[in-house]
Amino acid sequence: MTDQKLKPAPLAYRNEPFLNSPDGRILRLLSEYSEPLSRFRREQIQDTVVFFGSARIHSQDNAANRLTEVRGNGAQFSGAQQAKDMKQAEAAVDMARYYEDARRLARLLTEWSTHIPAKRHRFVVTTGGGPGIMEAANLGAHEAGGKTIGLNINLPFEQNPNSYISPSLNFEFHYFFMRKFWFAYLAKGLVIFPGGFGTLDELFEILTLAQTEKLAKKIVVVIYGSAYWKKIVNFEALVDAGMISPPDLGLFKMCDSPEESFEFLKEGLTKYHLAPQQAKRSGEAAVPEIAKTRP
Repeated sequence: MTDQKLKPAPLAYRNEPFLNSPDGRILRLLSEYSEPLSRFRREQIQDTVVFFGSARIHSQDNAANRLTEVRGNGAQFSGAQQAKDMKQAEAAVDMARYYEDARRLARLLTEWSTHIPAKRHRFVVTTGGGPGIMEAANLGAHEAGGKTIGLNINLPFEQNPNSYISPSLNFEFHYFFMRKFWFAYLAKGLVIFPGGFGTLDELFEILTLAQTEKLAKKIVVVIYGSAYWKKIVNFEALVDAGMISPPDLGLFKMCDSPEESFEFLKEGLTKYHLAPQQAKRSGEAAVPEIAKTRP
């Protein structure tokens, strides 16, 4: 026997080796649900409009500066390398218009939504929190003086929170599916700008949930940039092959200007998520509002 006293064991919720172990995974998952929920409640966020798009799209100024730099490097690189760099820089200048359009659309939407008489914040511009289109949308909302959300995630490249997210609404996720949950749970509108694998993933996930009626609410969906998207996805071919039904094409609208997109979003958000509440308050018959995604 020994008289040596044992040190107190760490409290379970302060036991970092346990929390970071496979056995602690359920607690990590719950924290990525519960902590954002508490923050959204504290910040009085009722619902969102989510902007998706490429992290690789630059502002017009940055793209133009890069093109100038590449042109000035002509004497330093081989002809093949210079041609490759020029092609990429010229493409970046062409795609930069989407950055500016996302910025303007987010500003228009925020200027409108911040004047909606409500106890909580409505249709808050939300992004994945990173650069590119995400930065542009957060910037536009910031310029309009509204709150704006960034749902960031740890990635080996591209993904760092941009500086235009409201500090109290800057989130960092480890689990992709918990981040996806928060994209869908509060969303009443979705805007899909040109992007790659991640953007395609988010687009088709939301369209599938809407098509299969797994959303207990109407999400207004804009696919922005018909010239880009008609090259990437042939929706009509899906109908012709019988893979989707013709009415499924009504789950979204393709738009080519911030103003057109804003009017479509404003009309849909008012029809499905503002008019029913206003009618209910005035004592008129109304379609019941369903504000949340089914569990």
